[in-house]
Amino acid sequence: MTESTENTLLKTPLNDLHVSLGGRMVEFAGYSMPVQYPSGIVTEHNHTREKAGLYDVSHMGQAWLKGENHEHVSSELEKLVPGDIAALAPGRTRYTQFTNQDGGILDDLMVTRLASSSEDGILYLVVNASRKTEDYQLMSDNLDSSIKLEKIEDRALLALQGPSSEKVVAGLCDGIEETAFMSSQTMMIGGIECWVSRSGYTGEDGFEISVKADEATALAEKLLAHEDVMACGLGARDSLRLEAGLCLYENDIDETTSPIEAGLIWSISKRRRAEGGFPGAARVQSEIANGVSRKRVGIKPDGRAPARAGTEITGVDGAVIGTLTSGGFGPSIEGPISMGYVPTEYSEAGTKLNLLVRGKALPATVTALPFIPNNFKR
Repeated sequence: MTESTENTLLKTPLNDLHVSLGGRMVEFAGYSMPVQYPSGIVTEHNHTREKAGLYDVSHMGQAWLKGENHEHVSSELEKLVPGDIAALAPGRTRYTQFTNQDGGILDDLMVTRLASSSEDGILYLVVNASRKTEDYQLMSDNLDSSIKLEKIEDRALLALQGPSSEKVVAGLCDGIEETAFMSSQTMMIGGIECWVSRSGYTGEDGFEISVKADEATALAEKLLAHEDVMACGLGARDSLRLEAGLCLYENDIDETTSPIEAGLIWSISKRRRAEGGFPGAARVQSEIANGVSRKRVGIKPDGRAPARAGTEITGVDGAVIGTLTSGGFGPSIEGPISMGYVPTEYSEAGTKLNLLVRGKALPATVTALPFIPNNFKR
């Protein structure tokens, strides 16, 4: 992320609101985005853990994928992802990945089957901002011509995250309490029609809310009017997801890492593991059967100095064995935390390692993920 100074950067529908709230704007994935507000990253992080934080994630790619019926559209998308899309019940959401022919991850995404029987055959996709152009091209090039991909460019996407999220939304609409984790539906929030998913990227309960671009500011202001809600930026979102052990594309997962190395085997159903039929299936199936040579792990520096992405990992003998993919200060942990890939023999929790920070070997310990328990509503 770099300080936003270029007029050529794209702006989300909430840009003016960010500026009016004192957001420090930076470049991220081609957009001008708030990294923090005057309260600061640590305050925003802790407020999300304790109450609720409101995040603008409108830079993400939203799209409809439309086929004749669910069987048709799911079978087509399964040509590109290892997730079990066919088994999605109406109104349910699934996390999966686009994979390449070598089993590497091209992107990770959320896939939702619409709840209404009148909308059978429609999937709602949310992909990463930095990869949406490539993802849309991938689908256009590889799915049957009868499948229609429609980019959603007239909607914003907000994430309300934290233990007070349900209470906040319940004050503006009816029935939110019955919305289960990883499910979605159309709801009126404060008189504004929204597409609401109970999901998020912080390890906390919360909602991702898709809303028409011209109504986004009004919705955000209604949510921010609640005393429990604080506007939060990308900095807090990153520290929260790191504590939650969640992958960031192009850091913790990329075209060289497989879902199995990344610890994402839980996202591949037994049917897809057995049947394959997605790019790189041979590698994924082999790694499931025979194990992997390296694994993504949590690593906690023993001292107070944080180690950033790109830091080399060594064994206690000094031999380089890997690299950190994410790292920083965990406000809820009150100390430094990181993630990276190490050979499988070094992956057991409690294993001692060193991190080479500015040429100095700092002791660290492999730690089970997540660093703090996730609080999703099950």
